[in-house]
Amino acid sequence: FRPFCTRPAIVAVLTPASLYLTGFFDNFGSALPHGIFQAVSIGTTTGFTTAEYFAWPIFLPVLLLFTSFIGGCAGSTGGGLKVIRFLLLIKQGVREIQRLVHPNAEIPVKIGNKVLPERVIQGVWGFFAVYVASFSVMLLMLMATGLDQVTAFSAVAACLNNLGPGLGEVGLNYAGINDFAKWVLSLAMLLGRLEIFTLLVLLTPTFWRP
Repeated sequence: FRPFCTRPAIVAVLTPASLYLTGFFDNFGSALPHGIFQAVSIGTTTGFTTAEYFAWPIFLPVLLLFTSFIGGCAGSTGGGLKVIRFLLLIKQGVREIQRLVHPNAEIPVKIGNKVLPERVIQGVWGFFAVYVASFSVMLLMLMATGLDQVTAFSAVAACLNNLGPGLGEVGLNYAGINDFAKWVLSLAMLLGRLEIFTLLVLLTPTFWRP
């Protein structure tokens, strides 16, 4: 719960401060509600908007979009990788660095005081690998249709993470993009909502064998 709350809290502080300091809003009272709402809405993949955040200055649109990759908690209707998977990826990465220093050490990955089995860690890495591969393929497919890099990247991110609003041509809506791109993004939404493995398992020959 703490990692889930910490991430949007940090972004919710940074966003209105950046909006005010860059002069995008005339006063902090206007920057505060818009900044906090968009940080929480996009970070939790709720997807509601009170402002055209894609037109915000400096790094804010990309930062907000990146928060959607972490998404909501496991078991929730939120999209993204999920907080627990992201946390385990970080812990596993730290463990591998520690193993470089102490190659013979037994360093377990823990959540709280509970040691997680290696099978769980492998499953998280497997999901992450398929997620990145799916994202990359769909990104290239969208770019092949003529969409620019920002539009293609944000569209795949918004659909695969079940977020909704993107950047570039899909900042307001998806009406202006071509039909093939819409089909690809429809697949991205299905993969994101069913958490990838559920849909991909239907495409494996093993599933259909008696």
